[in-house]
Amino acid sequence: MNLPAVALELAAATVLLLYAVSLVKKGVEAAAGDIVARTVGGAGGRPRAAACGCAVAIALQSSTAVAMLAAGFAVSGALALDTGLAVLLGADLGSALVVKILSFDLHWLAPLLIAVGGLMHLKASARKAVEGGRAMLGIGLLLLSLQMIGHATQPLTQSPLLPSIVAFIGRDALTVMILAALFTWALHSSVAAILLILTFAAKGIVPIEVGIPLVLGVNIGGGLIALWLTRGLTVEGRRLPLGNLLFRALFGATIFGLFSLHVPFAWLPGETAAGQLVNLHVLFNAALVLVGVVSCAPMARLVQLLMPDAAGAGDNSVHVSALEPTLIDKPAQALAAAAREVLHMGNLIARMLEPVMTVIRSPTPEAVKTLRGIDADVHRAHSEIKLYIAAVNRGVLTEDQSRRGIELTEAAIHLEYAGDVVAKNLLQMAEERLEGAGTFSQAGWRELTLLHTAVSSNVRLAANLLVSPDPVIAREMVRQKEHVRRLVEESSKSHLERLRQGVAASILSSDMHLEIVRALKEVNSLVTTMAYPRLRESGDLLESRLVPAA
Repeated sequence: MNLPAVALELAAATVLLLYAVSLVKKGVEAAAGDIVARTVGGAGGRPRAAACGCAVAIALQSSTAVAMLAAGFAVSGALALDTGLAVLLGADLGSALVVKILSFDLHWLAPLLIAVGGLMHLKASARKAVEGGRAMLGIGLLLLSLQMIGHATQPLTQSPLLPSIVAFIGRDALTVMILAALFTWALHSSVAAILLILTFAAKGIVPIEVGIPLVLGVNIGGGLIALWLTRGLTVEGRRLPLGNLLFRALFGATIFGLFSLHVPFAWLPGETAAGQLVNLHVLFNAALVLVGVVSCAPMARLVQLLMPDAAGAGDNSVHVSALEPTLIDKPAQALAAAAREVLHMGNLIARMLEPVMTVIRSPTPEAVKTLRGIDADVHRAHSEIKLYIAAVNRGVLTEDQSRRGIELTEAAIHLEYAGDVVAKNLLQMAEERLEGAGTFSQAGWRELTLLHTAVSSNVRLAANLLVSPDPVIAREMVRQKEHVRRLVEESSKSHLERLRQGVAASILSSDMHLEIVRALKEVNSLVTTMAYPRLRESGDLLESRLVPAA
């Protein structure tokens, strides 16, 4: 047996496996990123939230991707902690179901998916077809990588040293579980880690008694990945992966305790060791969903105790600024602090925008005053950010740091403008309603509500983009802008038609209706500008909409 050749082939197959998983994720995000984001962000009760998380994880073939999306929504305040935990537990189950599907003998499908997916990705003209082809190509390469792993491990089954090595490792199941968790974290993919284990088990390299602690370790390591990737987020974003990790660790420790007490696992369905291990993986995560749906609320309280709010965070009138003067001569840290404050501005805009339609429809002086108070906080944050970044710019910065400072300053300016639009236009409508201005027609109010929902969604995406500068989120923001533009056009046409028909409510509220439409469109345009730097970097932004001159 040529050990270096085997190691090289196994390493190449593992890298191809990781690349294939990434390819599927990027293809699905680009082809259906809006559906994915809305599914995660729109999760309702805990059972529905778990189902949404499961569906998105199957589509993306990654529970970590779902965790990052959910963390972004939690930061922007759009996803409650207990609901978010249910989303993540559902995503873990979805990831396990992906592994179950891939554990079947699908080698015959790889050439077809690579051929069809590759041709679609290279030759299709429609964007969704191109990205769908990329996802298909990724699945085909994933199946091919599993075949390569099986081929690479075949010589190992003939090694006379293998039984003694496996027996030695199997003596310390706790160490095996810990190493599996660390290996999964290093790979940054629980799907890839568990598929490697299953391939080894299918070749007879990993027996069931070693495979069980390995599978438990992979499940714990999968929780470590998201916790590590969200380490730079605010406390709201970090709580979700912490709660998910606690669920996995506690449940994994329980199963490991039973294993250590030599409780037989012969009841696991499956005719082979690989079959039993993949079924253990699925059953582990399915049981976690069942337990989690009823215990997400207590876990949320525990996580809040372990990771409490920053001082003053529970009081909306108090905000502890991240703009520490001691960081000004450390540009990287200072710009990260400025980004946190811009995110705070984005959250303030979301807090102003979310209830504004309710305030317009049923205004009270107290509600209007509260929202105007938030606008004052926006102005204060904007001024502090500009002065802070100006002070940072007086130091020595790299080109990337200078560009980042400009982006953050522009984002703060646009968010302040958005706050002004809400305060000076939309709240003005609420004050006019307080003075007895006319009511809206049922159809007109429905149109305004749909438009407001779309704009609020883009504000949340802008907050997510600040947390994770991903071109996929940026592209979705621009697509959402086009969706808002269509809603504006449809509402304007419908409103004019109601005026032509002489609908009394539309006539009385015509000025307010058109002003609200204009204001919401302007807010949407202002927050969408935050996506353009990311799109410029990825080469997805055209310099001009004009057709080139002949």
